[in-house]
Amino acid sequence: MSYRFSQDDVRYLAGVAGRSALTEVNLLPLTAATHLRDLERVRRAHGDRAAALIETVRLRRRAAAKLLDAEQWLFTDDALQQATPTPVARQRAARLAGRAVHDVTCSIGAELVELARVCPAVLGSDLDEVRLAIAAHNLGPHRLGGDSDSLASATEPLGRTGNVLVARADALRPSSRDTVVIADPARRSDGRRTHDPAKLSPPLPDLLAAYPGRDLAVKCAPGLDFDRLGWSGEVEVVSLDGSVREACLWSAGLAEAGVTRRATVLSSKGTAWTITDAEPDDIGTRAPGEWIIDPDGAVVRAGLVRHYASRYGLWQLDPRIAYLTGDTVPDGVRGFRILDRMDFREKSLRAELHRRDCGPLEILVRGVDVDPDVLRSRLKPRGARPHTLVITRIGRAATVFLCSTP
Repeated sequence: MSYRFSQDDVRYLAGVAGRSALTEVNLLPLTAATHLRDLERVRRAHGDRAAALIETVRLRRRAAAKLLDAEQWLFTDDALQQATPTPVARQRAARLAGRAVHDVTCSIGAELVELARVCPAVLGSDLDEVRLAIAAHNLGPHRLGGDSDSLASATEPLGRTGNVLVARADALRPSSRDTVVIADPARRSDGRRTHDPAKLSPPLPDLLAAYPGRDLAVKCAPGLDFDRLGWSGEVEVVSLDGSVREACLWSAGLAEAGVTRRATVLSSKGTAWTITDAEPDDIGTRAPGEWIIDPDGAVVRAGLVRHYASRYGLWQLDPRIAYLTGDTVPDGVRGFRILDRMDFREKSLRAELHRRDCGPLEILVRGVDVDPDVLRSRLKPRGARPHTLVITRIGRAATVFLCSTP
């Protein structure tokens, strides 16, 4: 069970004594094998502050894979899990550059820090006082203090010492005006991740109803049924380093004209590209080309497979399946060169893999009820050469493409 931080903990950790103690604790390994020894050592030196110090160092180490330049930040376990990765927050902030923005579920400030870089005035509010105190610390030189009563008039640049106001306020009770409102409802209900908009915290239908006519951006789980939600603006699905991270609902006033769906593909190395449903989606129907291409998950979740194919001169193996094929591979995308095409029969497939001296075997499946791990154990590849199997449905038939591994 994770440590539950108090406001007193935050004051201590943010102060001179706490910062010094954290530097000391960070020298310890803090592994499962050294846990008892490390805990006893920190207790001897820092008494009842030991748990807060150890948890903070552990959370900072975890945060390094998600948040840039956060070595001095404070966290709670839940807040770190929910925090937007820096490249994703930075990309969203870039779309709002120059606007006054109110993050009504600001938590520990991961979005606020990026907004503060490009927006003249930023408001951050939350109901959790511990998270607000942590956000105030994490914002550093961007911070201004305040309370919810002052939010309504805080739409002008907030002075030369900072451009962010942090205050306690309820996301469902509008407390600012003339601002873009952004929100990130918690995706867990009763301790479990939920895809039901009504079970988010705050509930998504209530959140949307609270800001009629306002410019609004809401971070959501990419698995939500956006057509059923009836969203009239833009739905942007975002991936980072090949993993789909979120969807963002952009109200009509923030959406690009003619765009209702967008896929944005980000890399921790700083590269980014996007595709929308305003682009052509005309693609031909032909036999498989030289390569199979598996589009980024953001493209698939956004329903833009045909648009992506049209952009790069590709076509689909089957109209209902997201695998694409073509004679070239777009830059930065994994392609699988087709060596053979077979019906899905385990006996003949096993024999062919043996003939090709197949060893390491990657199995990709879409549109067919096959467990890759179970199938791999049945095929028993014991050779030296790596291969990839792409198993999919073309028409009514399950088809296997034997490919070289990139």
